[in-house]
Amino acid sequence: MAQREGLTLLGRPNAYNVRKVLWLLAELELDVTLEPWGRGHRPTDDPEFLALNPLGTVPVLLDGAAVLRESHVILRYLAARQGAAGLLPAEPLARARVEQWMDWVAYDLTQPMRAAYLGGELGLEPWTNPWFVAHGRLEYGRRMGQLDAALAAAGPYLAGAGFTLADIPAGFVVHRWYSMRHVAPLPLPALAAYYDRLSERPAYRRHIRNGLP
Repeated sequence: MAQREGLTLLGRPNAYNVRKVLWLLAELELDVTLEPWGRGHRPTDDPEFLALNPLGTVPVLLDGAAVLRESHVILRYLAARQGAAGLLPAEPLARARVEQWMDWVAYDLTQPMRAAYLGGELGLEPWTNPWFVAHGRLEYGRRMGQLDAALAAAGPYLAGAGFTLADIPAGFVVHRWYSMRHVAPLPLPALAAYYDRLSERPAYRRHIRNGLP
């Protein structure tokens, strides 16, 4: 595969992890070439793709000769590359307070969201086990309650007064929560206000709250 000029993002434009990266690229006003790979496009088990990412997952970011995978790694890289200290502080404690939310979404929230959304909403195998779906919905709601409490205590954004990388993974799962049909609404006023606040951002409306769940 020939080296690309500038930034190239490989993945489906409607994929969960790709959309997070597209959101940040738009926030940073960076030009990027999007190459569609994955479901409905070129398969990620193609040798050309596997030469870049042997794990066969999207997204993959190409920055000249540099190749990166994993959406949250790419988010951190782009913020650091652009010197966007407001998004990813250089000071260790402030940075850790941003990254703890990013990791929490990845480790504690993504699995129940997948069960509730992929199994309960879309009916996709292997996520449709009834217990798995019910447990996912319950845990998804519980995690949204934790987010609501955190925002009420320290908001308006997750790491405090300003928008940071912490809000990109969280902002997507909040959007998906409000997009789901089969989850009973909960009284979460701080979370609802946060969703409205994020929705004022053009990049969020373009890549997250854009008609897709």
